[in-house]
Amino acid sequence: MFKSKLFKFIAGIVLSFSCVGALHARDGQFSIGDRSWVSRQAFIESGARCGTRVPDKEEMAQVEEGLGKLDLRYGSGYRGSGSVEIPVYFHVISSGPAPEQGNIALEQIEEQIAVLNESYGGFTGGSDTSFRFTLAGVDRTENAKWFTMSYGSVAEQQAKQALRQGGPESLNIYSADLGNGLLGWATFPWEYEKDPPNDGVVILFSSVPGGSAAPYNEGDTAIHEVGHWLGLLHTFQGGCSNNDFIKDTPAERKPASGCPIGNDSCPLRPGQDPVHNFMNYSDDSCMNQFTAFQGKRMGRFHLKWRASD
Repeated sequence: MFKSKLFKFIAGIVLSFSCVGALHARDGQFSIGDRSWVSRQAFIESGARCGTRVPDKEEMAQVEEGLGKLDLRYGSGYRGSGSVEIPVYFHVISSGPAPEQGNIALEQIEEQIAVLNESYGGFTGGSDTSFRFTLAGVDRTENAKWFTMSYGSVAEQQAKQALRQGGPESLNIYSADLGNGLLGWATFPWEYEKDPPNDGVVILFSSVPGGSAAPYNEGDTAIHEVGHWLGLLHTFQGGCSNNDFIKDTPAERKPASGCPIGNDSCPLRPGQDPVHNFMNYSDDSCMNQFTAFQGKRMGRFHLKWRASD
């Protein structure tokens, strides 16, 4: 039986932090956090973990315009705590029947859902959000090419087109062996209208609770990537200019290394680095919270782009 993050929070487990980066592809090059464009090899060598792309300023301006129109109709903070139930379709992609080939156990999938509910419910130390998650279905596909999919690859497109279920309100999670040190990636809610089949979250199969990807094996990869799926950016987006659009996540120059409680990488800006935030990057034992404004912003995104009614 896997120990949940709630159990570990109550037990007072010591937190530790590890630096990773963010991916944005452009003409064969990649960006890492707020750093400059680099080659694929340099990106891989950087130890980057999250493959979710980084939206540019023009794209985010359009997103903010859409949210502004939403607020004129409903007002901000429309979604209350625990008011939104998200159906989760979990697609297990493997290269064979064994657990080490990606065929993760149903118990681990159920524990992943439990970890999502604990984290988005505020039971691990952060703010409660609008969201709760229900396992709507599990399917298993043995396909060696899909199993080693990479970001934006033909294999990813084929797998999603064949397996995805539901509409914009449904969370589709694909587990596979991603390679290049990546733990996962996600699509943003405003992308659904232009490319519905691509919508969803991809995670490293061994990052689920009880997996072999220690120290990233307590289920926080899915928590982080679902945060992107609900519209959040990284806490270090834009470095000290603090471009994650969240009022209560202090500015952070770059992804933290270790678990530096009290670190202040942007001394001219208020607050210390948000090293425990799910939208930063850390060992799973270090991440334990969303902030109140992150919760409200996810609620606005859901109402604008994912609500089924």
